[in-house]
Amino acid sequence: MVDNSSDAEAGSTEVGRSRRWRIFRTPARVDVLAIGAYVLLGIFVCANYWVDVNHRVSSHLPTDHSWFEWLFAHGAYSVQHLENPLFSARQNAPDGVNMMANTSLLGVTLPLAPLTWLFGPQVTYALYLGGALAATAATSYWALSRHLVSSRGAAFVGGAFLGFAPGIIHHANGQPNFVSNFLLPLIVVRVFRLAEPGRWLRNGLMLGVLVAYQIFINEEMLLLTALACAVAVPLYVAFRWSLMRHRIWIFLRGLGVGGAVALLLAGYPIWYQFNGPQSYRGLQGGVFHNWGEDLRAFVTYSRDTIAGSPEVEKTIGVTEQNTWLGWPLVGLVVLVAVLLWRTSVAARIAALLGAGFALASLGRQIRYDGRLTEQEGPWHLLPEDLPLIEMMMPTRLSLVTVATVGLLVALAWNDVAKGRPRPAASNGGAPAGGSGNGVAATSGAPHQIASGTPDGSATANGGPAPGSVPLDVAGRVEPARPRLRILAYAAIALALLPLVPRPLPAMHIDPPPRFITSGAWRPYVPAGRTLVPVPIPSNVHGLSTLRWSALTGQAFPIPAGYFIGPDAQGYGVFGAPSRPTSLLIYGTMDRGAAPVVTEENRRQAIEDLRFWRASVVVLGDHPATPALHVLLAGLFGPGQRVDDVWLWDVRPLVG
Repeated sequence: MVDNSSDAEAGSTEVGRSRRWRIFRTPARVDVLAIGAYVLLGIFVCANYWVDVNHRVSSHLPTDHSWFEWLFAHGAYSVQHLENPLFSARQNAPDGVNMMANTSLLGVTLPLAPLTWLFGPQVTYALYLGGALAATAATSYWALSRHLVSSRGAAFVGGAFLGFAPGIIHHANGQPNFVSNFLLPLIVVRVFRLAEPGRWLRNGLMLGVLVAYQIFINEEMLLLTALACAVAVPLYVAFRWSLMRHRIWIFLRGLGVGGAVALLLAGYPIWYQFNGPQSYRGLQGGVFHNWGEDLRAFVTYSRDTIAGSPEVEKTIGVTEQNTWLGWPLVGLVVLVAVLLWRTSVAARIAALLGAGFALASLGRQIRYDGRLTEQEGPWHLLPEDLPLIEMMMPTRLSLVTVATVGLLVALAWNDVAKGRPRPAASNGGAPAGGSGNGVAATSGAPHQIASGTPDGSATANGGPAPGSVPLDVAGRVEPARPRLRILAYAAIALALLPLVPRPLPAMHIDPPPRFITSGAWRPYVPAGRTLVPVPIPSNVHGLSTLRWSALTGQAFPIPAGYFIGPDAQGYGVFGAPSRPTSLLIYGTMDRGAAPVVTEENRRQAIEDLRFWRASVVVLGDHPATPALHVLLAGLFGPGQRVDDVWLWDVRPLVG
C-alpha cells in the first residue's frame, strides 16, 4: 500500500516508522481476519461431513467422492512404498491406471500423505476440501488487494466470491480438484508482471514453477486460465499500446522462460500422460461436447445456496453447470461494466472476457431449462477431434465468466469505497487534485497492476514511478455522497447474499466389512494376486467396494474400478472394458434377480478370474446381496461364510 500523505512528508525517522507500521501492521491484521473468515466458511460448507466424517460421502456425487478418497490413499501408498505416483496397479488389475491421464490431484495427495497415514482418507478429504475453498479465497484476496483494488473490503468480497462462488461450491460436491484454484490468482498476477523491465527472468522462473505445480493439481483449470490470459493480455496491450509496445519483447522473454521451466519440471509427466501405459487419445464419441451451459443457469440460484432450491436439480442441474449467478448479480455486473467502462481498463477487460467465455460455454447446441433447442451454439464451428478441445466440456468455460464476475464485484466495491474518479483531461494533463502521471492520488492505492509500477515500486509522492502500467485511468477523486454510497453497498450486498453457500449435502455410507478392515483377507491374497470385490467397482456400480481399497490403504489390488482408460481402439472410456462376468454381476444388480447360469457363463467366469489374477471373490452386505449370492454360487459353487462376508477361494479354479 502507498499512503500519499505520509510519503509527501517523508524525511524524518518518525514518519518513516509510521509509514512502515501502516504498511506492515494494519494490513497484516486485516489480512488475518479475512483469511480467518474464509477458513470458518470452509468449515461451515463441510459441516455435514464432520458430523460423522468416517461414514459420510457426498449425496450429490458419491462415486466421485469415493474416487478422491481413493486418490488420497494412492498418494499415501506411493510415498510409503516409494512407487511411481504417475501409475497405479492397485486398481484395474492387471492393467493398472495411468494417473496422469486421470484426475489424480498428485500435487495435493503426495504432500498430504502423512495426514492420510494418521487419520485416513476420509478425514484428509474433508480437511482438504474446506481448506482448498478457503485457500482459493485467500490467494484471490491477496491478488486483488495487492494488485487491483485499494479497499480491503473490496478485496475481501471479491476473494470470498472467487473462492466460494456457486459454481465452485457445486463442484465441491465430490470434485475437490475444481475447488483447488489457489494457484490460479498467483499465475495470473505473474503473467501480467512478465513485462516488468529488468525482472523478466525472475518473473518467468516463478511463473514456470507455478504452472508446473498446477499441472499436478488440475490441468483443465490451468488450460482455462491460459485461454483467459491469451485473451486478456492482448486486450490489455491494445488498450495500453503506447505504454506496452516497448515491453512486448520483455514479456515474450519472460513467457519463454516460464514455458521452459514448466516443460523442464513437468515435461516427463506430460509425456507419460499421453504416451505412458494405459494412456488414451481423446474420449470415445466426444462425450463432453454436448455439455454446454444452460442459459437459465446464469440467472438461477444453485441448490447449494441459501436462495436455491433442490428443484433445479431436476431440470438444469442434471448436467454439469457452473454459473448459478441469479438475476440480481447478473444485472449488477452488467451495470458495473457500463459504469466503469471508461474509467477502468480492468473492468473493460473483465467485461469483454466474461461475455466472450459465457458465449463460448454454450456448447454445440443451445440448452435452455434442461432442454436442447434448435439453435446451434458456437462449438458447432469446431471439429470434434480438435486436440485438447475434444476433451473439454464447453460449460466449464463459464468458470472464466464466474472469475470475471468476482473481479467486477471487487472493482465496484472499490469504486464505492474510494469515490468515483473523474476522467482525466482530454489534453493528457493531470486534472486538479490528481497526480501528474494520470493515476489517482488515493490513499492506499495499489501500486502494481492497477495503478502503479509493475515492479511494486512507487514514487516519493505515493504515485507510480515513470513507465508504470496502470489498468485504471483516473482523475480527481470525488467522494461519493453518503446516501449513494450506502445504496451502492446495499445493491452489492443484496446481489451477493442469496449466493451464500449452505453446508454440502451428505449421505451415510456403511463401513467396509470387518473381514476387510481387520486384515482377515490376507491369508487368501498372496503377492501377485487380486481380491475381487462384488460388486466389481465401476463408474456406475461398486461405490462401496471401491472404498474397500481406499480405506485399507490400497493393501490389495482390485480389478476394474472408476477411472478413464483406453478401449481396444485406444480411445478413452470410463472404467475397464466390460468382461462377461462383470456384465453378469451388473445385470443381476439392475434386475434384482440372478439369471440361469450356463456352462458358457462358468467358462467365461474362470477365464475372467484368470485375467484378473484372482485368488478370492468376496461378497459383502449390499441391497443386491441375495441375488448376487445366487449368481456367484452358480458360477463358482457354494461359498463359505467368513466373518461378515461370503467368500469364494478361487485359487483351485484358476491355478
